[in-house]
Amino acid sequence: IDTGTWDPAEDPFLAHPYDVDSLQVKSRNKSSLQHELGLPAHTDRPLLGFVGRLAAQKGLELLLPALKDIIASPAQVVILGTGDPDYERRLRALAQAHPESMAMVLAYNEGLAHRIEAAADIFLMPSLFEPCGLNQLYSLRYGTLPVVRSVGGLADTVVDANERNRRAQEGTGFVFQQPTSADLLETVRRAIELWHDTGIWQSLQRRAMSMDFSWQRSADKYLELYSSARD
Repeated sequence: IDTGTWDPAEDPFLAHPYDVDSLQVKSRNKSSLQHELGLPAHTDRPLLGFVGRLAAQKGLELLLPALKDIIASPAQVVILGTGDPDYERRLRALAQAHPESMAMVLAYNEGLAHRIEAAADIFLMPSLFEPCGLNQLYSLRYGTLPVVRSVGGLADTVVDANERNRRAQEGTGFVFQQPTSADLLETVRRAIELWHDTGIWQSLQRRAMSMDFSWQRSADKYLELYSSARD
């Protein structure tokens, strides 16, 4: 990813820039986004974000049946994207039925995408297939822990924050295996449970924000490969 464009400390789309040493500022972006989208400024429940195409690939068939249970956790959900008209209709109906818990923006909006990455506590990316994936990398950079399915580039870049991995000082998000709403919902609930433990959550955020998915790191890896092949 372009770590200059996606940098929470220098992001011009954010009202409150922050970095790994000023994580307490991140919550101000949450309050600002809640105000922007007309959601109550709850501080005692997590905000979950989804940014992407509303397409089957992105796991909408898994997410839609789980949304009522997710917001009943309780939690708030913000969704930004356009795509399949049926998905748009169903998501709009859910948001209208739960105006205090869910906001839906049917648009492509670069600035809002950045603000959701900064404001959300948890990022939803339950893709059915994902050769690479970028939003999970943006989320890690912004300390917004992703919930992803163990597939493709998502499996390559997100380490599940289960108890064993946390003991090993690993874990940067939450990973589920099966392409089912039940598995997604169970994993979201696990993430929400940990969100309520501020100490654990902040340690995961710091680890996520310390990951390096920059082009410079990729270039260095290629140089190592070329050098070894030449030798």
